[in-house]
Amino acid sequence: MVYLSRIYTKSGDRGDTGLGDGTRVPKDHPRVVAYGSVDELNAVLGLLVSSYPQASEIELIRSIQNDLFDVGADLCLPQSADEKPGAHLRIRPEQVERLEQAIDRLNVNLTPLTSFILPGGQGAAAWCHLARTICRRAEREVVTLAHSETVNPQVIVYLNRLSDLLFVLGRVYNNNGRDDILWQPGQTQRPNP
Repeated sequence: MVYLSRIYTKSGDRGDTGLGDGTRVPKDHPRVVAYGSVDELNAVLGLLVSSYPQASEIELIRSIQNDLFDVGADLCLPQSADEKPGAHLRIRPEQVERLEQAIDRLNVNLTPLTSFILPGGQGAAAWCHLARTICRRAEREVVTLAHSETVNPQVIVYLNRLSDLLFVLGRVYNNNGRDDILWQPGQTQRPNP
């Protein structure tokens, strides 16, 4: 259970912060950078939900926001080599499977793609595209962290699948893809002389 009695502690005033195991690291440590991007992603999803409360799939997005706190908790607590399964909150395969089921369910009704999509269209779709790019950045940052420290591999899988789901949701919010704005390669180039 999380208990916050004070909002400011002054413990990070010199540019360091505490991880879940009590270790102090600089605020620009790859682990902190990664879960900071996950937090940013969660905030953007909150903007999507508050801007479009009547949109479809809001409950799915809220469940993802909850999962993203699980991702942050997983990243905040370094994983030891001898950690016993279930000893700490970690992202699990069934959370990824839930995303995959949502992707499969939503993708069935989408117009087939003939080009890449420009981020935008309807407002809710634009928020999904922004969230997708933040999710991809968070995924890259977790991969960078995994080069030097142990990371639960399910975190990377979850973020990878979530970015796919956010792409699909963007298409859903663009009238099931009918209002997608397609990339037109070379559209603004002058013809060759």
